[in-house]
Order: sequence, then structure tokens, then C-alpha cells
Amino acid sequence: RTSHVMDNEMDVTRHQMLRNGVTLITAEATFVDSHTLRLTTSNGHGVRTIKAAHVLIATGTTATSSENVPIDGARVFLSDHILGLDRLPRTLSIVGAGVIGVEYASIFATLGIRVTLIDQHTTMLPFIDSEIMASLIYHLRSGRGTLRLGEKVTAIKPFDNDRGEHIRIELASGKRIVTEKALYSIGRTGATTELDLAAAGLEANSRGRIAVDSNYRTGVQHIFAAGDVIGFPSLASTSSEQGRVAACNAFGVESQSVPQLFPFGVYTIPEISMVGKNEEELTEAGVPYEIGKAHYREIARGQILGDRTGLLKLIFHLETRKLLGVHIIGEGATELVHIGQAVLAYNGTVDYFIGTVFNYPTLAEAYKTAAFDWINRVGV
Repeated sequence: RTSHVMDNEMDVTRHQMLRNGVTLITAEATFVDSHTLRLTTSNGHGVRTIKAAHVLIATGTTATSSENVPIDGARVFLSDHILGLDRLPRTLSIVGAGVIGVEYASIFATLGIRVTLIDQHTTMLPFIDSEIMASLIYHLRSGRGTLRLGEKVTAIKPFDNDRGEHIRIELASGKRIVTEKALYSIGRTGATTELDLAAAGLEANSRGRIAVDSNYRTGVQHIFAAGDVIGFPSLASTSSEQGRVAACNAFGVESQSVPQLFPFGVYTIPEISMVGKNEEELTEAGVPYEIGKAHYREIARGQILGDRTGLLKLIFHLETRKLLGVHIIGEGATELVHIGQAVLAYNGTVDYFIGTVFNYPTLAEAYKTAAFDWINRVGV
């Protein structure tokens, strides 16, 4: 199913480019100088050079691996290959609790697999509101997930026993985890090693990422970069927008974009989505605020869906009543967040939600419930 969707997405994108007069060249590109690229076809026989007034680097990333980890695609996997499992294992250990690691942990736990999630940091996904993150952790632990946070992996070793092929993961604390399969997910590295950036006057950092300014311009005036190759947030939606804005800036086309209102979506089970500020950021900045909550169990659609643990949390300024942040965990979170995103973009207040009628029964009603909760909390 994944392959089918990916193939379709590529076909649609290719058709849109051709329809808009974009010339597509399938080749590997290497800088000769800041305006010239050497193109090599996949068979290595065809080589040509092209020149460009502007260049946009959007090469994305590859899963980070290590020469000390026996990644073989049979027992130890990278995220790019984990869907190639020939069967579901009884146990799975995931090294790395970033977005990808947490998503796969929740997916496999939902399938009934005993999952162990290991990370050297004591917190997961620090950009997510702590209350929402705590709810996700509860879901993971109440399922078949075990979290080993603050633990550093020192070795990953294949071994066989009377129950078949296994992996032993050794931790600096002395713990040992025995698992049938392992997913190594310590992040992703920018796909820049083959570009010969130095020839263009550029360099990437230790993770292969390229630094850009607010216009997505690199240190070389006419070269831009966008997407995962420039780092956080590394989402398909934000990457597409960055590429659009970079192209507009390259050709002097006026454009509007508000990065601080980019929505984030984490496709765990349950989903998480957010836009705007979280409580931790506002507290650190000294902004007076109060929250309003709506639990899915209070909403008819939540009852219909059987999602009794979902939560929508809105943050409003205590004095101006303006919406400051939207944080959701539960069914449809990545769709529901866009209502709050629109209100944020137009500096809407809690009064918008109080005076707006939402279809019944829908999850969108949660916005009104959360707004009334805020009114009750502040007493106005």
C-alpha cells in the first residue's frame, strides 16, 4: 500500500511539473562551480554540464547509520527499510526516540508487538507541549511499549539461540535488551556528500545540513536550499512551502509565508498536531496566559469514534484574549489543527470560538468546548 501511494504521488508531481513547462532531468548532480552542475546518468555513461543563474538544493536526507551497528535489513533495520519486514516480530527494539522512532514505536505497539524504545535523552520530542507528550507516553506504556530514556547504547550484537535469530542491545548502564528485530533510528543526515559543495563555495555541517537565512538563501547569494536538507522541522508540508518561497525569492516574486504558524504533525497512534506556542515557551517568555481544554470524551463525535482519551488544548493570552497556541492529541489531530491555524493567522480571540457554530457531531466542536473551559477558568 505504501509503495502504491508513493508511486502515485510521484506520478502526480511529475505530471504537474510537465504541465507547467518544467524540464525534468534524471541524473546525479555535482557542482563544478557555483553556476555549473555536472550531471551523470544512473548508468554512468552519460555526462553533461548545465549552467543556471539560480540553484535550489532540495536533496533531502538519508537515514543516519553507523559502521559500529550491523545494519543488515534482516535483523537490524533503518527506517527506510523497516516496512520490508517479511513478518511481524514478537519483539522490536527501537534505538532513537525522535519523530520517526516514536511513530514506529506506536505503530508496532498497536499491532501487538512488544516494543522497547531507547534514547540517551531523558525527554522525547521537546518541541511538543509537555502535557500532550505525557499523554502519548501514557498511551505507549499502557499498550505494549517500554521506554528506556536516558540510556546510551554501547553495542548491538546479533546472536542465535534455541528460539531463533535475535539481537542483544547493551546499554552503558549495564542493562541488556534481547529483541527479535531492531530499528536504528538516530536521525537523518543531509544528502549532500555527493554534491561537492566546496566547488560552489558552500559547506555542510556534521549532519550534512546546509545553513540558510530567512529567505532560504545560502552563503552563496544565488544558491538556495530548502526541505530536510536545511534541518528542523523536516516535514513534507513545510519543505514544500520552503521550496516555493525560495523560488519566489530567487526570481523576485513577492510571496507571503509565516514559518511561526507552520503546523506540525506527528503520525503516532494517537496522532499529535500543534501550531503556535506551547506552555513552556510562553512561561519562559513571561507571557500571561490561560488554557482551555476539551476532552474527546466530552464530544459526541469522540464517543462515536470510540476515542475517549483525545485532547484539544487551546492557549489564550490572559489580557488580549488572543489565541496563542493549539495542541491536540487524538483521532484526526492533523486535520483538526488547521481551524486553530487559521484563527492564529488572523489574530483571533477566544470570542471567535464562543460565537461560532460548528457542525454536530464533529471533532471541531472541541474548539468551542475548550473556549468555554477557558472562560470558566478565568471567570470572565
